[in-house]
Amino acid sequence: MVQVERTVTVRTPVDQVARYLADFAHTEEWDPGTVRCTRSDDGPVAVGARWHNVSEFRGKETELDYELTRLEAGRVTFVGKNKTATSTDDFTLAASGNGTTVHYEATIVFHGLAKLASPLLKRVFERLGDEVVPKLTSALEKLKTR
Repeated sequence: MVQVERTVTVRTPVDQVARYLADFAHTEEWDPGTVRCTRSDDGPVAVGARWHNVSEFRGKETELDYELTRLEAGRVTFVGKNKTATSTDDFTLAASGNGTTVHYEATIVFHGLAKLASPLLKRVFERLGDEVVPKLTSALEKLKTR
């Protein structure tokens, strides 16, 4: 298992941040690894909504199907799966002055032989976590002007 956590504070109200993060297609704007992320069902964004995510990881494309598993005041969680891994993206949101503090936790559990690579991949995912911070901050700050 690999776990990466980052925290950012933005000057955007918590309700706007929650609405934005609840649509996983927005990962195209803030996740440096995401190549494409498209909604794979219809209807409102609610628990059970699904997305197909294509990411580039170490020079190869990987695909995961994500589901919104939690959408509460202050918490948004997605779980993505493929045959190699289960990825959980969990956002905890808290009002902070006139903005929002976002705690982002990504947990990747590898399956089968891929488990053996977990310790080696920790550094790669930490680097990706570092790249997420400025992109996520910028995307959330832009919400104030929408």
